[in-house]
Amino acid sequence: MKIALIEPLRVPETLIEQLAQPIKDKGHEFVYYSEKTTDTNELIERSRDADIVMIGNNPFPEEVVDALDKTQLINVAFTGVDHVGKKAADRKGISIANAAGYSDQSVAELVIGLTLDVYRAISKGNEDVRSVDFPGMTQGREIHGKTVGIIGTGNIGLKTAQLFKAFGAELIGYSRTEKEEAKELGLVYKSLNEVFKDSDILSLHLPVTDETKGLVSSEKLSLMKSSAILINCARGPIVDNDALADLLNKDGISGAGIDVFDMEPPLPQDYPLLKAKNAVLTPHVAYLTDEAMVQRAHIAFDNTLAFIEGNPKNIIR
Repeated sequence: MKIALIEPLRVPETLIEQLAQPIKDKGHEFVYYSEKTTDTNELIERSRDADIVMIGNNPFPEEVVDALDKTQLINVAFTGVDHVGKKAADRKGISIANAAGYSDQSVAELVIGLTLDVYRAISKGNEDVRSVDFPGMTQGREIHGKTVGIIGTGNIGLKTAQLFKAFGAELIGYSRTEKEEAKELGLVYKSLNEVFKDSDILSLHLPVTDETKGLVSSEKLSLMKSSAILINCARGPIVDNDALADLLNKDGISGAGIDVFDMEPPLPQDYPLLKAKNAVLTPHVAYLTDEAMVQRAHIAFDNTLAFIEGNPKNIIR
């Protein structure tokens, strides 16, 4: 088989070489491209004759997948696969694997970081203390004793709940499937509307599906307390972000920490959240830590080896 890793995985090349060695030892060809490309023709060229194509979170659109005649597996070193031409993969009978789980800790930690920034005005304080005209101190709030709503109690949602519990927060949540691990943490499951109404801090942990797209609508946002904050390190299209920006500007809620948007940064300058009050924005980096990148590289190469050996794992479609 030929295996092509067509983009860098943000780890040292020495680790790539180490992880690729078992593939080579089994007599397979491994090709690695250390520079990212978004050019469709170049993506096709890199992938065309590979049995297994390994990618990260770089777009791998329908027209590229349509050009693959030999590929059996698109191995995505990422949790979501929204950036992959799934319809073309289905038409051509190409399996797709992902690397779910690699960033559970990193995403959960950024949720806490954004919450602290919104509550304690860390980013604002950094700017203020450097200002020639120091505006004075900002009084903040504590996580301890607050009610944290977790919408989606999968692995990342559970990890986030654990961290909030360590701060002394009360936990409530909503999910299609209620998990015993969540209940053991003390999380109380409620209806979706109740979670919106009762949360001081609301954290989203859902994938984008037909069901969840736009789930956090203007109507749902209007249920939140004026003192509440919203944290989104999941997927941008889950939220009506125009409605969120409008609500923030009207003091309908007291703040938001947002890592994901309706598109990938750079954002257009007229994007409403850029001008919204009390919004801390980060450029889709919740997954992006040194440790998470190493973890995902290991998972991705394990997926490749498992497929080669006839025991595919982490196949999602």
